[in-house]
Amino acid sequence: MGSTTTTPCGIPLPTPPFITTIPGLANLRDVGGYPISSSGFSGPSSSPESTRKIVRKGILYRAAEPSSVTPDGATLLTSSAAEGGLGVTHIYDLRSLIELAKKDPSSAEWDANGLAMRVFVPVFLDKDYSPEAMALRFQAYSQGTEGFVLAYETILESAAHEGNGFAPFKTIIGHLAGGEQGEVTPCMVHCTAGKDRTGIIVAIVLSLLGVEDEAIAHDYSLTDLGLAQRKEAIVQHLMEAPGLFGDRARAETMVSSRKENMLATLKMMRQKYGSVEKYVVDHCKVSPDTVERLRKNLTVEVTPGGEEAEVLDWRAHAELVARL
Repeated sequence: MGSTTTTPCGIPLPTPPFITTIPGLANLRDVGGYPISSSGFSGPSSSPESTRKIVRKGILYRAAEPSSVTPDGATLLTSSAAEGGLGVTHIYDLRSLIELAKKDPSSAEWDANGLAMRVFVPVFLDKDYSPEAMALRFQAYSQGTEGFVLAYETILESAAHEGNGFAPFKTIIGHLAGGEQGEVTPCMVHCTAGKDRTGIIVAIVLSLLGVEDEAIAHDYSLTDLGLAQRKEAIVQHLMEAPGLFGDRARAETMVSSRKENMLATLKMMRQKYGSVEKYVVDHCKVSPDTVERLRKNLTVEVTPGGEEAEVLDWRAHAELVARL
């Protein structure tokens, strides 16, 4: 299964994909290492033995909001691999202006310090879509998978809406596709908890690369581990939200990242848009050439015994989530 790091509250985090060396940054994971199905597109589960490629490591990172990152953590996040860091050059922030005003008063420091470029790519322009706001807006969101799919459908619609000039998903996919020569630098994507909006764009990227649905849903579910140390505080905060009225069970449902939520969302995308790629091309207006460059940049051949090309043992990691 690889190594694990135990958090102060006793939660084992598989490393990789979790990265625990950046002080103050919760739920930080490398999206790379997942096996790509031999068919070259995502869908039903495929045999692990047939996999010959994996998602490239060290390019796409996901996390919760970074306002609590320490100065040392910011340096490690943005310094080069040769200097012991992750080399992140761009940090894509999916939150709205309302959320930024509430949660991240230090956001300007990133640009001022020259550590990485903060790119504001809100999914929702002027609405608060923090978990507590979503509890009020989507009463069903706190009641199970059907509610999550409804909320995630709204995320997909807003991210692709022609009135959203920030084009969040198109912008992030464009970064990962690189320039005409295919050059690409490491980036990090986040929202508030690194669960919902972040989970959707990461799922889209993994699906475009040909990662099977079960593995995509597993990656989504890892947030249950990544936020476990903060779960009680988040639940208590949500219970104070008007939409929940002190209902602990519903608050815990909202905090959760059950893989069934993502499996149902991927199914909904195919039913509504025809495929994940059709959503990206037809609705987000990403060119087919950009999608192909994305695949070229983020796909690597597995080299037996090669450390960099080690396939992530996500099925074993799923056992850790099941124990929560």
